[in-house]
Amino acid sequence: LNWSITCGGPVMLVVMRQILMRYIPLLLAAVFVIGCSDSANQETAMDDSIQKALDDFKNRKIYTSLDVETLRAIPDDNLEQAIVDYVIHKLESGSDEDAMLRSLSEGNRALWLTWIVEGEVNNGGFNQYYWNTNGRHSSEAVTSFDFFSASQHAELMREANSVRQQEAAAIREYEDKNTLEAFSESYKASKLGPLDDRFYALTEDLSALRIAKIRQSPELFTGD
Repeated sequence: LNWSITCGGPVMLVVMRQILMRYIPLLLAAVFVIGCSDSANQETAMDDSIQKALDDFKNRKIYTSLDVETLRAIPDDNLEQAIVDYVIHKLESGSDEDAMLRSLSEGNRALWLTWIVEGEVNNGGFNQYYWNTNGRHSSEAVTSFDFFSASQHAELMREANSVRQQEAAAIREYEDKNTLEAFSESYKASKLGPLDDRFYALTEDLSALRIAKIRQSPELFTGD
C-alpha cells in the first residue's frame, strides 16, 4: 500500500501515514488472536478490537507543551507519539514549517526528522522520502540519527543522500511532471531500491534508542 503525497501535499499526511504504519502491527496481532477464537464471534471481536485501537488513538492526551516532569510521567509506549503530537501542534499553529522546526529543541527536532524518514522509507522507500520532502532536511537527518546513537541508520542515510544527489538530474524530469504516474515511474530511474532493503534489515531498534535518549536527557525534549 502506498499513500504517496504528490502535487505538494501537506506534511500532515506524511505524519498520518507514519501513525497508521505504527498501528498496523497492533491490529494484525489482534486479528491473529481473534482468528484462534470461535468462528461465530470472530467478526464481532475483530470489529471491536479495531475500533478500540482507533478510539484509544483518537482519545489520547495531546501535549501542547512539554517539561521534564511531564516527559518523565509519560509511559514508554506513548513517549514518541507524545512528542510527535507536540510537533504537530506547533506545525498547525504556524505557516512556516522550516522556522517552526528551527524553534524546536534539539531533541524534538531530531525525533521529528528521524520519525519522518522512518515512516516514509517503511511505506515507500527512500525514493518516496525524497519525493515527498524534497530532501529538505535529509542532511540534518543524518545528524539526527547520530543524536540517538543510531549509527546504522545514520550511515545508511548518508549513503542514500549521496545516491540521491548523483541521480537528482534524472529524477527531476519526473518531479517536474508532479503526477502520481511520474512518481511511480521515478522508481525505475532511481538506484535507491537496494538501500530500502538494507534499511528494512537494520538491526538497530530505533524506537528503543529514541526512548532511551529521552529518558537519559529529558531536558533536550522540552518545549512550550
